[in-house]
Amino acid sequence: MFRRGKMFKITRAANGEVVFKVSGRMGAGNVGELEALIRAEVKARRIVLDLKDLTLVDEVVVSFLRRCEAESIQLKNCPLYIREWITGER
Repeated sequence: MFRRGKMFKITRAANGEVVFKVSGRMGAGNVGELEALIRAEVKARRIVLDLKDLTLVDEVVVSFLRRCEAESIQLKNCPLYIREWITGER
């Protein structure tokens, strides 16, 4: 049975910067997929992760997002609970 919100989806848009819109539930098993997409981008382009529609994450994802910020990847529309979790891990 399909339940709304269980899917994980990544969409890409580029207009000077590359924006990956991440939606649904993201777990440890999805980190590698997003890391591969980020690595495939040209180094000179700014990368943004739009997290507006991200509904659920685990500890591995929070650590990944913290590393992204440390590598100058912008976290746009980061849900408050994820932001607080990232801040708490520093």
